[in-house]
This record gives sequence, structure tokens and C-alpha cells, in this order.
Amino acid sequence: MSRPIQTAIHYLTGRRISTSSLQFRLTLELVVLSILGLGGVAVWAGWQMEQNLVAAHKQTLEYIAMRFPEQLELYSEMGGLETSLERAINRVSTPGLAIWVKSPDGKLLAQSPNLHIAAPAIRSVTVFTEAPEKPQIVRFGDRDIVLCGSPLVLKGKPVGKLYLSQDITADQQKLNAGLWRLLLVSLLIIIILVVAISKRIRKAMRPLEHMSQVASAVSADDLSAAKLQLNQAPDEILGLAQAFNEMLFRLSAAWEQQRQFVGNVSHELRTPLTIIVGYLQSLLRRGSNLSTYQQQALETATIETERTIRMLQDLLDLARADSGHLHFRLNPVMLNTLVAEVAAMSQKVSNRQINVLITNEDVVTCADQDRLQQVLINLVDNAIKYSASGQPVDLILEKTDQCAMIHVRDRGIGIPLPHQNRIFERFYRVDESMTRSRDGTGLGLAIAKSLIEGMAGRITLRSKPGEGSVFTVTLPLWQSLS
Repeated sequence: MSRPIQTAIHYLTGRRISTSSLQFRLTLELVVLSILGLGGVAVWAGWQMEQNLVAAHKQTLEYIAMRFPEQLELYSEMGGLETSLERAINRVSTPGLAIWVKSPDGKLLAQSPNLHIAAPAIRSVTVFTEAPEKPQIVRFGDRDIVLCGSPLVLKGKPVGKLYLSQDITADQQKLNAGLWRLLLVSLLIIIILVVAISKRIRKAMRPLEHMSQVASAVSADDLSAAKLQLNQAPDEILGLAQAFNEMLFRLSAAWEQQRQFVGNVSHELRTPLTIIVGYLQSLLRRGSNLSTYQQQALETATIETERTIRMLQDLLDLARADSGHLHFRLNPVMLNTLVAEVAAMSQKVSNRQINVLITNEDVVTCADQDRLQQVLINLVDNAIKYSASGQPVDLILEKTDQCAMIHVRDRGIGIPLPHQNRIFERFYRVDESMTRSRDGTGLGLAIAKSLIEGMAGRITLRSKPGEGSVFTVTLPLWQSLS
């Protein structure tokens, strides 16, 4: 039932509504209640009109049947039985009313004149010898007739049986026409109610829609500025909006405390760890009398301390990016030169083959060269890390009408589809045996995403397990910035 009503609501209001929405459910319930209410009223009104019509005709026949013996007795003093019957019948006859009298043996004694010109279906009722004493509706062909028969007694002697019939076909047709008009009016009222109810509920739902838009648009950067402003909403929604604003305020405070905590911890721990790694390196340089076990322990401690310092620096960069304190020196950057330099540097450090595919056109973007270089080195390092030793890494530079694209492609293990949407989250690592043993903090891609977005670009991923991954950095061209 909901599908036709949903189509009707969409057609009448010009707005598609989901079947699971509160607006659709309320509209559906009110429309169904309206249909049931109006339908019930229409059915009751039609039934009542029909009962009144039939009751009026039945009362007429009962009254005539009651008065006919008096008229017959009056006319019997002026002539014979048949003449008296004809005069009495003519006296009480009305248009549409048929009267006839039969003797006890079934012989027709008299009948009303209009039976001769009535329809064949009406004339055929005179063949009836049995008829209910109380008026009842009988169907003859296409005609509706109220019929009754009662014993006729004159001066204490039975004369026969008096039959009365009233053709109510025309009245029934008028009633049916009135019922159809009532149905059409009810349908029109239902349509008007659907439109009015849908629009009214839609208007009532606008504060909730506004709240949903604010909730979907709010981010960690503007939690403190996000606030719902609802002036004419109902009290219940105003209370919900106030609770929502208070929740945003608490989230903003908690998020600010978290950012300050991460930044402070990263900054405060970096200094002592730098001192520790300095002492460890000094011990390694001067520890000629150390045992092999002591030498390995110091090397392991130095490596892990340096790794912790790098992670703290990454956390500090992320905290600065979250707080908006990570500043960029945006200048025109020749990507042709930068990509070639990154490839040469990475190939020298890793002793791995880096294929460079650069367009012949000059590609200039507006970016922070040092941070962009940091991102590319990170992506190339990941590509090398998750590829087999004999597999090369491709660094590709392309140019379109509006932007420049740098692709870092490997032929490594790839990333399963369920993990691709979360690969840029902080500390997220694909939980598989092929990646667990590899170094990394899980912050590199998160930092790369923050840096690229800070330069008005974006970073995307295409990957297939067993075939490798392609990270694409897209940046606007310098000419498109005006």
C-alpha cells in the first residue's frame, strides 16, 4: 500500500520522499486515517440515504394498504365489487404506484390503469400470487420495485388479496448518482488532505533537516563555531537543538584538549628522547670494549628511540594541522624537476629502480615544495616497502586542463578493498601477516593527506590485492589560481 501512496505524495508535492523517513510515515498514517474517516462517513451517509429512501416508500405502501379497505367500503355502496375496486384503486393511485387485486382463486379482479403502459418488467409482477405482507424490495429485470401483499376484507368477508408495488428505479438511480458525487468529492478532499498534510509535515520537519545538515557538515575544525539557530521550531525540537549545541560545545572542548595534549606530549617528549639517542650513539661510537650482546642492545635501543622521535614529530605535525597552526609557504613549484629529484633521491637511498614518466609540458603548481617533497618521498618509500625487491616503482606526472596529477605506482601486495577507505586514518594498518612485520607508525599517509589538503589538493588510492597500488596526488595548476 505504501508504494502507491509514496508515488502519489511524490506526484502531488513534487518531492521524492524515502519510505523510511519520519515525514513519509507520518504522512502515510494521517492519509490512511483520513481515508478511513472519510470513507466511513461516505459509506454511512450512502447507506443512511438508501435506508431513508426505502423506508419512505415502504411507509407509503403500508399507509395505502391500511386505507384501501376504507375506500373500498365507501365505494361498495355505489356499485358492484369490481366497479368499487376500480374506483378505489383510481382513488389511491399515484405515478409509479401499481395496485391490483386478485380473488382467492388467483383471478385478477382489478388493477391500476398505469399497469397497461408500464414496462414489461413491471407488468409481470401481476403474476405473483405470493408477496410479503411487509413491503420488501424486489428486483425485476433492470427495475427496483417495492412489493407487498395483504388480505383484503370487505364487511367481514374476504374479497381476495391486495397487491401494491412502487417502482423506485428512478429514485435509486438518483441516489446512486448522488453517491458517486459524494465519492468524487471525498477523493478530491483526500487529495487536498494529502497535499496539505505532506506540506505541513514537511514544514514541521525543516528544523530536523537543518539539524541533519549542520551535523553532516560539522568537522573537527569548526566544532566551536557550529551552532543550530532555530527560532520558530516547536518546543520539543528547540530542546533537542539546545542539547545538540551543548554536545557540540563539549566535543569542541574535548577535541581542543586532545589536540593540546598530543602537541604538548609530542613536544615535551621529543627533547629528552633526542638527548637519549645522542648518548646512545655516543656509546656506540666509543664502546669498543662492549660485548656483542651489549652492542646489539645499544643498536636496537638507538633504532627504536629514533623511530619514537619520528613518530612524535609526526604527531606534532598532525596536531599543528588539526589546530590550523601548520603553515605552508605556497609558491610556484615546477613539478617536472621535483618529481625527477624525488625519484633520484629515493633510488639512491633504497638501491631500487624508480621509473620516471614525465610529460613534455612544464607542469607548475602552487604548493609548499618542502612539504610536497615530504609527501612524495613518503609515498615512494611505502611503494618500495610493500613491493618485492626486484619490482620497480613508477613515478608518473600528468597534466590536465585544470590540475596536475602525480601517480606513485607499485606492483606489490596491494590493499584489500575493505581497508582502502581507512588507509588514510591515523595509526591504521592493514591487519595482515604480510604487513605486520614492516616498519612504520601508521601516521605517514594521514600526514600526507593533511599536507596535500592543506595545499588545496587531494590524494586518492586505487589498489588490487596481488597487483599493486597507485596513489595519486592531485594539485591545481598555477595558471588556474587567480
